[in-house]
Amino acid sequence: MEEMEEELKCPVCGSFYREPIILPCSHNICQACARNILVQTPESESPQSRRASGSGVSDYDYLDLDKMSLYSEADSGYGSYGGFASAPTTPCQKSPNGVRVFPPAMPPPATHLSPALVPVPRNSCITCPQCHRSLILDDRGLRGFPKNRVLEGVIDRYQQSKAAALKCQLCEKAPKEATVMCEQCDVFYCDPCRLRCHPPRGPLAKHRLVPPAQGRVSRRLSPRKVSTCTDHELENHSMYCVQCKMPVCYQCLEEGKHSSHEVKALGAMWKLHKSQLSQALNGLSDRAKEAKEFLVQLRNMVQQIQENSVEFEACLVAQCDALIDALNRRKAQLLARVNKEHEHKLKVVRDQISHCTVKLRQTTGLMEYCLEVIKENDPSGFLQISDALIRRVHLTEDQWGKGTLTPRMTTDFDLSLDNSPLLQSIHQLDFVQMKASSPVPATPILQLEECCTHNNSATLSWKQPPLSTVPAEGYILELDDGNGGQFREVYVGKETMCTVDGLHFNSTYNARVKAFNKTGVSQYSKTLVLQTSEVAWFAFDPGSAHSDIIFSNDNLTVTCSSYDDRVVLGKTGFSKGVHYWELTVDRYDNHPDPAFGVARMDVMKDVMLGKDDKAWAMYVDNNRSWFMHNNSHTNRTEGGITKGATIGVLLDLNRKTLTFFINDEQQGPIAFENVEGLFFPAVSLNRNVQVTLHTGLPVPDFYSSRASIA
Repeated sequence: MEEMEEELKCPVCGSFYREPIILPCSHNICQACARNILVQTPESESPQSRRASGSGVSDYDYLDLDKMSLYSEADSGYGSYGGFASAPTTPCQKSPNGVRVFPPAMPPPATHLSPALVPVPRNSCITCPQCHRSLILDDRGLRGFPKNRVLEGVIDRYQQSKAAALKCQLCEKAPKEATVMCEQCDVFYCDPCRLRCHPPRGPLAKHRLVPPAQGRVSRRLSPRKVSTCTDHELENHSMYCVQCKMPVCYQCLEEGKHSSHEVKALGAMWKLHKSQLSQALNGLSDRAKEAKEFLVQLRNMVQQIQENSVEFEACLVAQCDALIDALNRRKAQLLARVNKEHEHKLKVVRDQISHCTVKLRQTTGLMEYCLEVIKENDPSGFLQISDALIRRVHLTEDQWGKGTLTPRMTTDFDLSLDNSPLLQSIHQLDFVQMKASSPVPATPILQLEECCTHNNSATLSWKQPPLSTVPAEGYILELDDGNGGQFREVYVGKETMCTVDGLHFNSTYNARVKAFNKTGVSQYSKTLVLQTSEVAWFAFDPGSAHSDIIFSNDNLTVTCSSYDDRVVLGKTGFSKGVHYWELTVDRYDNHPDPAFGVARMDVMKDVMLGKDDKAWAMYVDNNRSWFMHNNSHTNRTEGGITKGATIGVLLDLNRKTLTFFINDEQQGPIAFENVEGLFFPAVSLNRNVQVTLHTGLPVPDFYSSRASIA
């Protein structure tokens, strides 16, 4: 209701309409506000002067005057009155609602009359404050405009709905809040007063009690106002002129104002227009619903943008950190090479220092020895050693002269790091625009009301968001494995509904869908959680059975037209979980040996169940039973079947075992172990046997307790 409030406020004063009138342009305005924005026109533009000049325009032609603003400048919405001596230029003002209005040329004279009775100056013009169309008033002035009583009623109901709660009219002290109103008594009651003064028995039992708000509205509407004719104020409207689009009275018709117009009954047109308005509202309601869904989509986009921003920032930081780590690793490698070169240079120089030091020590020792020899005064002794010393001195000198005093290593490092390409790459590091010019489709919306599961099948439905402008060429539906594993594609196509069969029983699946076109794929929809049935309900499958099998009882009962054994399978396959079903023997003649068990879909259908490697079965006659697989007979067990017997089949794919029961007693040991894959319930029989299938059964209690102990 609060969203409607702007519709109930005058564009001039900004308050709720008071005595609203309808202008020819269909907009509304308060009667007092209409008087305040009247503008006086020159005498030459009055209706009387136009009639005198023979213009042929009536003094109150709504249809013609509504087509164009009389004083507009290219329909800009601004009036130009400055050219008239009697109407000086008046600036345009703004109402509280932001609509431009034109004030009167001079203030209205003080009067104590109501706005409807105050005389309007001659040659007055009124401009609609919303569409700015102008209209010259006739002699009737503002009384020539019809009053909008419907709008008044809506405003009254709106204001009453926001008023304080109604009080009980029979409480003696401190009236309590009323809870009901009796339409016949026209009294508001609280619960204690209703029980005391208006008991639901006797004549009062026929009275109609309604909520207080409804009673308040009905009380107000009961004396409904009757709209009167604007030309004949004592006459009520009784007909409707289709051409003039206005209610008229019978006196208007007698005067001939609408003699050539199509006139219809007021009540009939009232119902017709109400129906048309209701139909128009239906379309508008659909648009409003789409707009609400679109707003939800936009709000979801805000959340998605925030999530994507956080994810993208984290990705960017991770990428930059990876670059920094790679640079640090390369830095460490380069530093290691520098250190290696540094150590090599130091080693070479230190080795040369050591070598020169030893050599210099030897040379110095030789020099000191030679000086001491020179000091000797014994010529013969000197000459004995002088030749050898001279050779040693020359040899030592020659050793110093062969590059010994040249450094073997330079102090400069012959390494130069060229980082300009890397710096250029860093400066050029930027985002690559991955999205093409044309956008991807919007994210599909799963229609929860149409998604469901049945047995081990799931049906999903989805649609494009409302107001989506990017078409989708197809959709991709994904499901996980029912155990919280990875998603896998189960459908790719243009349809918006898909049924997935062959799921595991008693499992929880997650489903999601995305749209795609030539540009790319959309985001995934929200994930939908699906729960398959705990137990299986199924019947025999006529489509895969041998042609000699005869079906009845909605495919739950089967027999055969042949004396040879024929195979029939169940409709549902099992690959996971524990499953139990039973078959009752309806007819058993001449001691045949039917077989019961499980089989693959491609099992042989014209031989006894278990003859090939695609079936695991127990065949039984009236005295004993055998287990059979791939034509191998094992575990003969005493005890057979008769008419009315019940055969139970327990397939435990969690423990990979198959067990049989006759009349609630286990028949022999566990029949088969290490069974895995996809299995279908199966039976083989001939014309001497008829059985009925019973499904949707829980696992026997004794087996459940045994499995829990194990």
